[in-house]
Amino acid sequence: MSNMKQSRSDHSEYYDVLQSPIGALHLIFAQASLIGISFEKPSGITRGRQKSVQRFKKELEEYFSEGRTEFSVKTSFAEGTEFEREVWSALAEIPYGETKTYKWIADKIGKPHASRAVGNALGKNPIPIMYPCHRIIESDGSIGGYTPGVDIKRRLLEIEYYTKLSKT
Repeated sequence: MSNMKQSRSDHSEYYDVLQSPIGALHLIFAQASLIGISFEKPSGITRGRQKSVQRFKKELEEYFSEGRTEFSVKTSFAEGTEFEREVWSALAEIPYGETKTYKWIADKIGKPHASRAVGNALGKNPIPIMYPCHRIIESDGSIGGYTPGVDIKRRLLEIEYYTKLSKT
């Protein structure tokens, strides 16, 4: 565990688990804000059940089953550099079921030569799905990387593609 994560953790953090089509998602909250979605159980944080967690779990279930595109839960980046936060925030502008490139993000944040740095920032995205780094692909159309695994990225893109297709 990195020092950054250790210093971030305090008694106000808690998590809950959602079983999803891509596996167990650990939803990490600090007070009333979602600060992380992890594919692994977070260490040093206790499991807690709050009404806001149940509402968000329902919204995530609707994302997977019905193509929900907006979430009511408040999010907060508890870590990351200014550049990384800028990259993560730009992800929210990518429409459901669409893909953009690393270069698109670099251009969007005003740093057109930073595609590689964008890729590094995406690999640290603490709130995937809500900040959809899975929608970023290579300029040549290949799928690119994904920290939790390319198979999960491919599955998320398929879920969005077929859900969007079924609504047309």
